[in-house]
Amino acid sequence: MSLTILIIKTGSTIASLKARGEDFEDWFTGGMALSQEQVVVCEAYRCETLPALAEISGIIITGSPAFITDEEEWNYTVANYCLAAHKQRTPILGVCYGHQLLAWAFGGRVGFNPNGRQIGSVAIQLSAAASSDPLLQGLSDRFTAQVSHLQSVLELPEAAILLGSNDCDPNHAFRLGDSTWGLQFHPEFDAEISRAYIEERSVEIAAEGLDPQILLQNLAESPEAASLLPRFVKIVKAAQV
Repeated sequence: MSLTILIIKTGSTIASLKARGEDFEDWFTGGMALSQEQVVVCEAYRCETLPALAEISGIIITGSPAFITDEEEWNYTVANYCLAAHKQRTPILGVCYGHQLLAWAFGGRVGFNPNGRQIGSVAIQLSAAASSDPLLQGLSDRFTAQVSHLQSVLELPEAAILLGSNDCDPNHAFRLGDSTWGLQFHPEFDAEISRAYIEERSVEIAAEGLDPQILLQNLAESPEAASLLPRFVKIVKAAQV
């Protein structure tokens, strides 16, 4: 079977970036160095029909401005689809909302992070288990990543292996089985995307007690986080053999 990555969209990016013709699927496709012919995009949040699992090689679930705790009906559709894909060991990578949706689907608990919003460039600390993880092995024990979220995985599914955390979010990365990963941080974001998020949400950020200017000053590039996208493609290709 030819390589086909399904990008399940759970929402769209902020208005200023959409106005530039950019959205999650563009950053993921570019980060994976794939052609448009190797990617299928399904807007699950608009209740588009997901393709048959036999037609795809791997799955990415995007971020979203929505909240898992709203439990909209399409969340159950995506959750059941991912449970079936996991059972047949189709590689899955959930990012931000996608990370939370996977945790929720497999019995974890998601809600508003008691530490508040995380946005901008942050440090991720890998766990000991990450040193042998197919996706994360070889990364620095501590690396920079981009984030933007209010909700988090508060409790991992019982079968999950914790792979990464930081002071604000103890469950930043996990694996289920040998082919399903959740990342709270955004490997598809760079510092300029994070800048746009901070600038567009500066009023809300300030009202919550964070300083947008400090967040902007602390922005940094995140090449190790970005490297996870081509790594995921390699895992998908290996699974086809």
